[in-house]
Amino acid sequence: MNTSIKTLGELRKSGYKPVSVKEEIRRNLIKKLKDKESTFPGIIGYEDTVIPDTERALLSRHNILFLGLRGQAKTRMARQMTDLLDEYIPVVEGSEVNDDPFNPLSRYARDLIAEKGDDTPITWLHSSARYGEKLATPDVSVADLVGDIDPIKAANLKLSYADERVIHFGIIPRSNRGIFVINELPDLQARIQVSLFNILQEGDIQIRGFKVRMPLDILFVFTANPEDYTNRGSIVTPLKDRIESQIITHYPKTIENALLITEQEANIHEEQAKVQIADMVKRLIEQVSFEARSSEYVDKKSGVSARLTIAAYENAVSAGERRAIINKEKETQVRIADLQAIIPAITGKIELVYEGEQEGPLQVAHNLLDKAIRTLFAIYFPNPDSFKKKKQSAPVENPYRSVIQWFDKGNAVQLLQDISDKQYETTLAKVEGLKELVKARFPKANNKESLLLMEFVLHGLSSYSLISKKVVENETRFSDLLGTMMNFSLSNEESEEE
Repeated sequence: MNTSIKTLGELRKSGYKPVSVKEEIRRNLIKKLKDKESTFPGIIGYEDTVIPDTERALLSRHNILFLGLRGQAKTRMARQMTDLLDEYIPVVEGSEVNDDPFNPLSRYARDLIAEKGDDTPITWLHSSARYGEKLATPDVSVADLVGDIDPIKAANLKLSYADERVIHFGIIPRSNRGIFVINELPDLQARIQVSLFNILQEGDIQIRGFKVRMPLDILFVFTANPEDYTNRGSIVTPLKDRIESQIITHYPKTIENALLITEQEANIHEEQAKVQIADMVKRLIEQVSFEARSSEYVDKKSGVSARLTIAAYENAVSAGERRAIINKEKETQVRIADLQAIIPAITGKIELVYEGEQEGPLQVAHNLLDKAIRTLFAIYFPNPDSFKKKKQSAPVENPYRSVIQWFDKGNAVQLLQDISDKQYETTLAKVEGLKELVKARFPKANNKESLLLMEFVLHGLSSYSLISKKVVENETRFSDLLGTMMNFSLSNEESEEE
């Protein structure tokens, strides 16, 4: 479209034909689908579920409700719909409601066109300016959304309150010919939701008894969390009935998709490039979220946002960076012990049920991390449970025997949080049979990979209660299980005697 056009007359001569916003989105969506273009780039894991549902709804010219738990890209999907709008559309210059020059809605635009005719000035509105968004909160009013009488405007223009020109339009009329999003719809008071009925069905707005017929041209997108239906509010039935398509969102169904999302969204500083993070560690971080979503301590109705793993990933990298700075090392890798640094990213992002509250958020976070280690350990190494005493057709050599026996002799490993990479290697090398175990399982692993896997074995064996792990402030200590239990028992007896 020729954006150099400045008057209504020039616009008529150009042959421009206006279409509704839903028709416009439909037309541009069809073009993208034909050209095999991505309609919602950067949205991972929805390729076969949410995105096709959304495309069908837009082809049907429907208003949409995205229903899902927090951190499921609902608002992001809505914001990306601006990419389906034409780059520019013509509007009457000075209009508050983006009046179409060929079909003006406001009194201002109608009067201006009546006065100037083909000389009516035209301006061009970019697609980025055709998006309105409101977070629903209990204090949102009809005036905020639809509009109200403006006494200051009436006084300045010396107009009666009965004059249409004294209306101050709310955010919905100002989003005319665009996309309007209401986030967390159930939080909107029921009486405010009622004010949306006519807007959705007939396009009418009602302001303080004015007979204003404004058939607004808007694509409405709403987002809601199912938790809100029971805890804070609900969507009134007649309003839900007027929203044509309700689309259910979900969390990533596979670790692979979760990895891609975290990699894409994590805000890693360019200076942190010196910190390497192995695929295994990335998977451990993702597994924490998967464990949390199935944990008996975590409220499933509340959900576990993808923001947990994004923040955890950033913290893990920063833990490695901090250690490298302290030890003046040019590069390092994230260790398993560094994952203690992701605990603050977990505690604030999970809602606990009563049993979880009894345990405490810190303990629950540690439990989730241990469960993630336990789950992944059985993928990378033989499951230790399979070597426990039971009837077997043929005895199988326990690959962990020499490591466990080394600890049984009273030996211990102390991994300080900030030890250098050299000290880290020296400490792990002390454990008899540990290097050989990793070498047998991963013969092609380089030195760095081997060290990480050696540490992983210690954490894994402790998660299966074969050795003891104790985390105290900046130290992770591994020792024999029986000795730890005996020491605990003796210390209890001593305290009782005192």
